[in-house]
Amino acid sequence: MERKITDIYCPECGAPAAFDIAEQKYKCRYCGGSVAIREAQRIKQGFRSMRAAALRQSVRDFDLYSASCSGCGATVVFGENEALSSCAFCGRSLVRQEYLDTEGLPESVIPFALTEDEARARLREWCEKNQKRPEAKKLRGELGELRGFYLPYELVRGPVHMHVKRMDGGGTFRCEGFMNDEFVNRSAQLDNLLLDGMEPYDIGALREFDFAYVAGQRVKISDISDRELEERAKKEAAATYTPSVRKTLQTKAVNVDANVADALRFPVLLPVYYISRGGIMAAVNGQTGKVSVRAEKESHYYFLPWWLKAILATLLFSAVLFGALCLGGMDAGLSLHITGVTAVIFIIVTLCLYSDTTRNSFAVESGREIFTSGEKTFRRERGGLVQNEKLLERRVEKPVYFQTLEGRAQPVVLKFLSPLRVARMAFLAVLVIFFPVFIALIVNGFDFSKINLGGSAVWFCITVPVVPIALLKFGLVELYEHPWIYTIGENGALRRWKEKREKKKFDPELIKMALRAAFIPPGCLAVWFAVISFIVVIYLTAGFE
Repeated sequence: MERKITDIYCPECGAPAAFDIAEQKYKCRYCGGSVAIREAQRIKQGFRSMRAAALRQSVRDFDLYSASCSGCGATVVFGENEALSSCAFCGRSLVRQEYLDTEGLPESVIPFALTEDEARARLREWCEKNQKRPEAKKLRGELGELRGFYLPYELVRGPVHMHVKRMDGGGTFRCEGFMNDEFVNRSAQLDNLLLDGMEPYDIGALREFDFAYVAGQRVKISDISDRELEERAKKEAAATYTPSVRKTLQTKAVNVDANVADALRFPVLLPVYYISRGGIMAAVNGQTGKVSVRAEKESHYYFLPWWLKAILATLLFSAVLFGALCLGGMDAGLSLHITGVTAVIFIIVTLCLYSDTTRNSFAVESGREIFTSGEKTFRRERGGLVQNEKLLERRVEKPVYFQTLEGRAQPVVLKFLSPLRVARMAFLAVLVIFFPVFIALIVNGFDFSKINLGGSAVWFCITVPVVPIALLKFGLVELYEHPWIYTIGENGALRRWKEKREKKKFDPELIKMALRAAFIPPGCLAVWFAVISFIVVIYLTAGFE
């Protein structure tokens, strides 16, 4: 079995060890041996040190030169006979000099599988399939400028520690994941979204770097700081897990704070054919042939202020309601009256709903769309390119949430808006709104024929707008701050966890507060007025004459 550079191997039997997110260590599936996170990092650091020493020893055996761009600062390493006159990334002039430094060269590489002509054929094919796009029309005349580069990346593989929460309220939850061979771009000049569009790569082709791979190719040197690289890795990890977090927290407005300090990181070179001319950027994956093209013009996205969203939602709702009432045969005047009353209640509810949105003002954001050739990829077979039967996909490990239960962190499953919890909230809302009606039924011996809903009109005027607001502002927040927690058993079975609560001792102060409210003015006057008013409402609703 070929040993992969990125794998961690069991110290007992030598088999590859997979990372166990729940136990936070690498475990062998064959003998049960394990490797701690820190030990795995130490092992790979030793490998990197040996590869760096080997590079320093062999670099002098090759006639290499470098060219630094006077405009964007990009540095490219190439062979002695390579002629470079202008920067492929910005078009400025290049300064050529002998290259003996190895600090910018990684220890691993995925070799080119496509020739330059094959890469042009892939890009030409994309242009033919997208003839109506202005990008395709311009790229046809620039295909001769497509050039191959080994671009610097950081291969990140290992645990991801996250803290996630809803932007519109709720608790913060600890979440653990694992990055499976994600590549982070180490170039300051290149468009990250464009390069992401041509991924993924087949990690099985990763090899230890040798200068023989560079022969006839150009190598771009990394030009971002370690701090910038760390931030890019965090953003890449957060972006990878955001879809899953959104599904769990049941909203798109989530904040994912990721930390990849414990992940293994390998500087690598990836094969890319690249072209940048007059606002047009395109890249072709040098291993799989996947094409990625950046839109020539920016697209603009508009965000409305929260209060305008509430008004527009109310107007739309009112128009639909008015139309439905008129189509149902109701008089236009009465339909308008009912719609107006309902709209007042609806706008109060929507204003409360949208007031928690993360974008509270009008804003315009811009970005460029990325077009790709689809998911099909190619491989070299018998000297030619053939299409892969299987799709290369990014493998994303399912995240595991942790909660501190009974003094220790345990893997759990969180459930927020379960059907039972929603049904309970709906039942409580109906109970509050029709509370006088229920009491009136008890009083009149459940004689439905005597019930007079008009007797509870005052109660309805108060509770109909208040109850939905309370549900939105307090009920939902309560659900998201206190989810149902299920612990995970050894066989994967879920078991509902309930916090053990101590029985509260009776507080004599409560009786004193009740007596003060009932008998000490002026507060008692408001209390007795409310009690008497409620009794009158029940009396009228019960249908007593």
